[in-house]
Amino acid sequence: QVQLVESGGGLVQPGGSLRLSCAASGIGLRFYNMGWYRQAPGEQRELVAGITHAGLTNYADSVKGRFTIYRDNAKNMVYLQMASLKPEDTAVYFCNRIVAPKFDWGQGTQVTVSS
Repeated sequence: QVQLVESGGGLVQPGGSLRLSCAASGIGLRFYNMGWYRQAPGEQRELVAGITHAGLTNYADSVKGRFTIYRDNAKNMVYLQMASLKPEDTAVYFCNRIVAPKFDWGQGTQVTVSS
């Protein structure tokens, strides 16, 4: 059974940085196009960054130039480096496949941007 575990969130001041990690068990992430999603309170989950199995990336306009998604296939990990964080980046962040069928969602990791 595939299990995704997100980590690295926390409380950070505006303008700060965080790196989120996505670990997987039961599957080799290198074979899949993966994405980072976020869900703010009262909002729908949205895809903010994606990376193909070949390493091509794309980003939502709201995070372009500030977030970087990358992967370490040897460690079976996908990361999201976030910089210049804004209060509107506050959300629970998840990783998962970009396309269906999705893996079971993990618990996510809370990112709070506040002074």
